Amino acid sequence: MGISALTPPSPETGQSLSHLEFSDNRLLVDLCGEFDRNLTHLESHLGVQIIRRGNLLDIIGAEDARAQAVSILTALYQSLEEGRAIEEGDIAALIRLGTPEAREGPQGQLEMFRTGQLEIRTRKKMIAPRTKAQQEYTRALLDTELNFGIGPAGTGKTYIAVAVAVQMFADGMVDKIILSRPAVEAGERLGFLPGDMKEKVDPYMQPLYDALNDFLPGKQLQKLMEERRIEIAPLAFMRGRTLSNAFIVLDEAQNATEMQMKMFLTRLGEGSRMVITGDRSQIDLPRGVQSGLRAAERILDGVQGITFSYFTSEDVVRHPLVARIIRAYEKDETTSA
Repeated sequence: MGISALTPPSPETGQSLSHLEFSDNRLLVDLCGEFDRNLTHLESHLGVQIIRRGNLLDIIGAEDARAQAVSILTALYQSLEEGRAIEEGDIAALIRLGTPEAREGPQGQLEMFRTGQLEIRTRKKMIAPRTKAQQEYTRALLDTELNFGIGPAGTGKTYIAVAVAVQMFADGMVDKIILSRPAVEAGERLGFLPGDMKEKVDPYMQPLYDALNDFLPGKQLQKLMEERRIEIAPLAFMRGRTLSNAFIVLDEAQNATEMQMKMFLTRLGEGSRMVITGDRSQIDLPRGVQSGLRAAERILDGVQGITFSYFTSEDVVRHPLVARIIRAYEKDETTSA
């Protein structure tokens, strides 16, 4: 792939032209996306025009926007060359990473994505943390025995934790994976649920099943669950257990009470790793009940061997509208306080 010399900016519009040439037409097709939807996404968000001519892309626009488009297309193409598919959300994430704030420092976040400094390899796919906070979070999961991942929805807290769990399990570093979350309804009463115990609690555990299905083939996942080498269970089922040689994830920890949180944290056994994820802005506990996540943050701050990873709306990797929604709520909470 090569980038040609740039056309001088037009005095009237301030726009200039960049030429990107790609050596592999097959990868170029993947880069552009179905019906060129990836290019359309960049055009609408950066205010540039991208024209595809054979194995060339012409990018027309203001200098900053055009340079950002070139950086994003270059990063994505290099990712494809390394065997990583372009996934939903990658374009939006890279647009955010290309902001001046993300480019600060000796190595910006966009550069970290491009060079693929840190990757998580699972049986089905390879995961590359997209933001600086995700990079630091992944390192903390690999390097420390107990980590808290705290931040808004859509920042990849649980997804990355499950991916690291699968990688460590596949590498033989742990013997089992245990995923848990409180069975708390999100602001509504569902009433009586039919079925046996598994059928009653499975709706609460579904996000954990979804993450595992992304990283393990279906038949292998089913076999591992039948052998109880992978367990998905409500938080209440953890009492009385000692969890040794396991990778343990507690999701939606903001809905654990103080007593539940203390109980869960003290389940940690020899050779295990534990990750606690939660969003302090989405507490569904009854009025007057203190969140165990908030209490743990206060009590365990500074305790040796425990790390805290924090995320903001800038780390959201879902639909770009999710990040804007979170920022709007954060602004409202600030002005209402």
